Amino acid sequence: MKYYPAFIDLKDKLAVVIGGGRVAERKARSLLKAGAEVRVISPEITAGLAKLRDRSMLKHVKRAYRKGDLKKAFIVIAGTSSSLVNKRIADDADCLINVIDAPSEGNYIVPSLVKQGALTIAISTEGTSPAISKAIREEIENLYGKEYGQYLKLVETIRQKALTNIKDSGKRKRILNFLASDKILDLLRKKGFKETAREITSHISKTTDALLYS
Repeated sequence: MKYYPAFIDLKDKLAVVIGGGRVAERKARSLLKAGAEVRVISPEITAGLAKLRDRSMLKHVKRAYRKGDLKKAFIVIAGTSSSLVNKRIADDADCLINVIDAPSEGNYIVPSLVKQGALTIAISTEGTSPAISKAIREEIENLYGKEYGQYLKLVETIRQKALTNIKDSGKRKRILNFLASDKILDLLRKKGFKETAREITSHISKTTDALLYS
């Protein structure tokens, strides 16, 4: 099966997770991080899910799945221990639906992710080999460490200040291109965030009078 890769805005959208085990907990946490309104439907849930419920971070419906539970849902995770129930959930859904143990029953799959701050890299073999996806993810994690998350936070700050303070579009473009240059990315990988930040500070001070970095 071929899939269309996309990053989806889930802020304040209803996400329904059917199932209360460890995998369901992991999925629920990911949905919460994306800003979704999470509802978990399951007779029993993990201690982790219970803590999230008790902190009012998600809602828990303490019973088995029923037809109508997906009303107004934007995205659904079917993760019960019953393949028949999961199939029924997939049949009932008229929205985004992922069936954890049977991806072909749903209409989207969740890729293997590498995440460092604002940097997210998704890896998928379109269901051919989850093991290879995992191996590639681990390899990429070694290439893109936490310094990339730190760097992107700095880039965001400089970009916003540049858009506000530098009226010359050509000069602004040159600074932003410098932040993504091979020289800077190579320096980040070899010397780390602090050395890269010092190089950027020096470059900006030489090319503009605008206060972009502090």
